[in-house]
Amino acid sequence: MSNTSLVFTPSFIKNPSQNGLGRYVCQLQRVVLKFCKNNGSSRGMREFIEEELVDYARSNPGVVVYLKPRRHRGPVISAEYLNGDKQWINCRNFTKVEIFKWLNLLKTQQGDTTGLRFRKLWHTEMPSIQGPWTPYTFRPSSLNLISFPNEDLSKAPEEESATDKLIELYKKQRISES
Repeated sequence: MSNTSLVFTPSFIKNPSQNGLGRYVCQLQRVVLKFCKNNGSSRGMREFIEEELVDYARSNPGVVVYLKPRRHRGPVISAEYLNGDKQWINCRNFTKVEIFKWLNLLKTQQGDTTGLRFRKLWHTEMPSIQGPWTPYTFRPSSLNLISFPNEDLSKAPEEESATDKLIELYKKQRISES
């Protein structure tokens, strides 16, 4: 199996993790706001469209915004990205502020990374139940209650260091040789 078959993602920008290194390219291409003209759960979407949509479209000229009225359906935000990913958010009973926040979140993302499928070269029947290791795994829990900087922890150790022990062993070896 070659490395090219490990990840299946079409991409417009070859390495999206470096987006913004030279210049930033907004990955959000198109937003479709689907709503019902009469349904009560679409009230926040209708308020956003009436009061905030023009300002949002002016502040984001690279994003195309479509409105799609639908009968007897709940409100939905559908987003499409440059790399072909699509995201769908159910906006039932959202306020106009929540819809604005969701649109800003969609604008700053690179697409739906949760649907990304990685193929591994190995497989195990018994995965680990211990969880991932972190640098804090085996730290003493008494450090949770200490406020830093702490004088007790910053004191020099009372016992000899390994370097001092090696120097002393070297001196003893030289004396015994002569």
